[in-house]
Amino acid sequence: MRPSPPIPLAPTGERTAPGLDREGYWFARHEAAYSWIARTYARDLAGGLAVDAGSGEGYGAAMLAGPTSACLALEYDDLACRHAAAAYPDVASIRANLCALPLRDGRVDALVSLQVVEHLWSLPDFLSECHRVLRPGGLIVVTTPNRLTFSPGLARGAKPVNPFHVEEFDAEQVRMMLVNAGFADVDVLGLRHGARIGDWESRHGSIVQAQVDAVLSGDWPAHLDAIVDSVTADDFLVSRDDIDDSCDLIGVARRGDAS
Repeated sequence: MRPSPPIPLAPTGERTAPGLDREGYWFARHEAAYSWIARTYARDLAGGLAVDAGSGEGYGAAMLAGPTSACLALEYDDLACRHAAAAYPDVASIRANLCALPLRDGRVDALVSLQVVEHLWSLPDFLSECHRVLRPGGLIVVTTPNRLTFSPGLARGAKPVNPFHVEEFDAEQVRMMLVNAGFADVDVLGLRHGARIGDWESRHGSIVQAQVDAVLSGDWPAHLDAIVDSVTADDFLVSRDDIDDSCDLIGVARRGDAS
């Protein structure tokens, strides 16, 4: 059981964390991506140095850390760093500017950055830094909301309605941001709802829109409360099928050179 953090984090409306009221869906959606990375790339994580860039509350870095691996949590928000250091003492939490990573060249075996790239004003600089700190063959995984489903109708490059986002992306944009940063073996997958959420949506409509409407109106129907409270990471799956219909996009690549 993890210790109770002595430094509480106030809800921001954007950063999710364990135990937030009526945030179960969003937390599970993030947790599902971390769990998939930990399973799929266990060999990259084992025995090496992993970095969670933009680690927020710190739960994801704790999921990636294991008995034979170390995970460094990098986060710009000072309060979040101090919270993570207290809540997850097995993870090294450091305040850092993601456009100037405090790491030596070629030092990192695996770097993940979940739900971060849409927030960055200097995305090419961040990706250049990721390339610099990864060893040749090192793994990078980024996730971001799929613009086509998160903000239907929003054009490429247009300012999102979400005030926390600088830009939102489609699958081809995720692929090209990694290619243009010099990464090799680029792949893009989608994280989507599994059968249980799909069944709920067949009866009640979009679970995301239902939550938006509930927040705006202050009225949470019982059936919405029930699904939000019960959803877990197992209610999501990752695949390459119908990526344009996915909830989140997952970009995976390698540093392919020795320069």
